[in-house]
Amino acid sequence: MNQLNGFKNLVCVASGKGGVGKSTTAVNLAIALSNLDNKVGLLDADIYGPSIPLMMGVPPGTRPKIRDKKYMIPIESHGIKCNSMGLLVDEKTAMVWRAPMIISAFNQILNDTEWENLDYLVVDMPPGTGDIQLSLTQSAKVAGALIITTPQDVALLDARKGIEMFKKVDVPILGVVENMSTHVCTKCGHEESIFGSGGGDRLALEYGVEVIGRLPLDLAIREQTDSGIPIVAFDPSHSAAVGYKGLAIKLSEKLGLNKKADAGGPTITIHND
Repeated sequence: MNQLNGFKNLVCVASGKGGVGKSTTAVNLAIALSNLDNKVGLLDADIYGPSIPLMMGVPPGTRPKIRDKKYMIPIESHGIKCNSMGLLVDEKTAMVWRAPMIISAFNQILNDTEWENLDYLVVDMPPGTGDIQLSLTQSAKVAGALIITTPQDVALLDARKGIEMFKKVDVPILGVVENMSTHVCTKCGHEESIFGSGGGDRLALEYGVEVIGRLPLDLAIREQTDSGIPIVAFDPSHSAAVGYKGLAIKLSEKLGLNKKADAGGPTITIHND
């Protein structure tokens, strides 16, 4: 447990570009982890375009309570402790800030929120490979990153940049999540790979990681996210919700394996002399 920050495992949900369903994955993953009897927090690291308050159904105008004129008490929604720049400013406010101000605001939200001994803090990263990503790796111990992509080549191109960035700062890649993998027609049941197929597998093979989740392109996911009741909270038996639960289980297994690997023990080196 990182006593200073109040969480055991910080997991980045990241992508090289916007529009691949990163935030939707983050909120549903957080709820799925909570449904597995974990204490979970959700940090919205996208200072310019925070979306977590809307997706988690937090009423407009809701603000975290402040303790000792400094520490923020996170807002709880669907059993998840949440904090976001979107909870600190009006939803119409544009954050016209330069990088130093953005980094300062992010570090304050991360470090001055009372996360209360969480098992997981899921961080919805902004798209790209910029200041927030670097600041996070310098501010806290990151258990690992999930790379969200869609199957088409343009998304894979940007996802590679995300993987390369985390490798440079020694953050483990927990796996690739292929979002919008297939679509099943609600009229006839025909399944189609609208954005192509095999992209996640090619990316995983290239970097020696695993595809640990394939999530569908499903209207219900979008409708429930827009309504503030993510699909995992709305209907855990829905096929899409089952996919997020499977992702949460695989993530837990990955972190368990990482913990065992980090548990220590002698290192044996064999030489030919």
